[in-house]
Amino acid sequence: MFSSPEQSLGQTTETQVIRAKLSLDVTPKQRRRQASGQGFNTERLEDNVKEPRVLYTPTIHCRPFQAVPLFCTFLILEVLVGMLKGKPVGRLNDSLTSMGHGLIYEISKLVMRGLELYGYKWLYERRVVDLDWSSPITWWVAAIGVDFAYYWIHRATHEVNFIWAAHQVHHSSEDYNITTAFRQSIFQRFFAIGFYHPLALLGVPLPAILVHIQFNLLFQFWIHTELVENCGPLEWIINTPSHHRVHHGTNKWCLDKNYAGVFIVWDRMFGTFQQEKKDEKIVYGLVEQPQSFNVIWLQFYYMVAVLRKAKSMTTWGDTLRALFYGPGWFPGTPRLGDPDTFPDVKASRTKYDRYLPLWEQVYVAVHFAVALIVQQVLTIHLMTFSWVTVLGYIIFIVVTTGIIGATYDGWWWAPLMEAIRCAAYVAYARTRPVTGYPQIDAALVAYFAVSTLVWASRSLTVLNVATKTAKLE
Repeated sequence: MFSSPEQSLGQTTETQVIRAKLSLDVTPKQRRRQASGQGFNTERLEDNVKEPRVLYTPTIHCRPFQAVPLFCTFLILEVLVGMLKGKPVGRLNDSLTSMGHGLIYEISKLVMRGLELYGYKWLYERRVVDLDWSSPITWWVAAIGVDFAYYWIHRATHEVNFIWAAHQVHHSSEDYNITTAFRQSIFQRFFAIGFYHPLALLGVPLPAILVHIQFNLLFQFWIHTELVENCGPLEWIINTPSHHRVHHGTNKWCLDKNYAGVFIVWDRMFGTFQQEKKDEKIVYGLVEQPQSFNVIWLQFYYMVAVLRKAKSMTTWGDTLRALFYGPGWFPGTPRLGDPDTFPDVKASRTKYDRYLPLWEQVYVAVHFAVALIVQQVLTIHLMTFSWVTVLGYIIFIVVTTGIIGATYDGWWWAPLMEAIRCAAYVAYARTRPVTGYPQIDAALVAYFAVSTLVWASRSLTVLNVATKTAKLE
């Protein structure tokens, strides 16, 4: 899928950021109502009827820390149900990698929120159809229109190689569970620009688009699971876990199928539907599976591969085709490549699962939780923090997710970088509050100080071993 419900994680300034980016017009009366804390009420519907050219986005008071427990509850529930059914739902290393992608994606949203809808207001002011903001028809048009646009966004991310370079991040998990929904590319929002804009000309107001984009993404959250087998007659109409499992498969019969967001009817209409097979187990991940849990590396490695492929072409035409045709294309093949030449991935493929001692698994899980708390604090205080503080928080989160992946992958420099990261946290947090709770801040400083000593010792050991090995050689 192109995007996922984790977009709802950590939203505090949704309205302010979108209004700033799109320069939405708000009447003085509406401003007074917002200032008084009334926010969204029925009087606003009358304002929109009287002034149909005004786009108004209601004031929304969101608390990010309320979203995190909700998602954690779903994750724990899936694990418990999986245990009751005797079906393990995933591995800690893969799940933390998926959620690490979600953290990085959320950070990118802080600076790119609303990007895919840039220019929507301008088009809406030149609409050819007037739809009543309060009419159910308007909201149904928005729901169907958003889902139709999503189908083509999602299909483009699979059929255009340089866009697939971003979207492949979402498919890089070899497990299939709710955490997979968090695994997103930081560049995805760029590739949705323009797909929703025709709805502006049809008179669909921006608030309806925003609401249904979120509904569309939230719907897709639950379909990332192996625990729901079949939904009966609903399988004909909506996207289900069964349909989306096919989409995430690397088996040859799964490739480029089932792009739907909510309504699977789009795939049935446009010839991209594939029913799940009961006699063949689906293998998840990528056809050429990267052997890494490093979030930062996974975000960028395929982009380098696409550029290398384009550079290897002998003509300008083939260079452009390497960028704009499908990932499986090579000179002399159809636009999406020749399926007969694709690897036939079978269920016997071994998953990448490098061993990590239990204490290190607990350690990286705790530090991921700290990174999540820091991300939530940043989201809450984004509008009040200085740009230096914002940059520092972003660097901390990015480095944390990168080192967690490097630890899982066994990169030799990971202990040294972890010692530096922990020392930097102590230096910053020793005199400045991070969470706003003195006891928690003090405990975190102490924990990071101990972590600094542990990893400094480990890094010295690694450097000594490397030095002795170099001397022997």
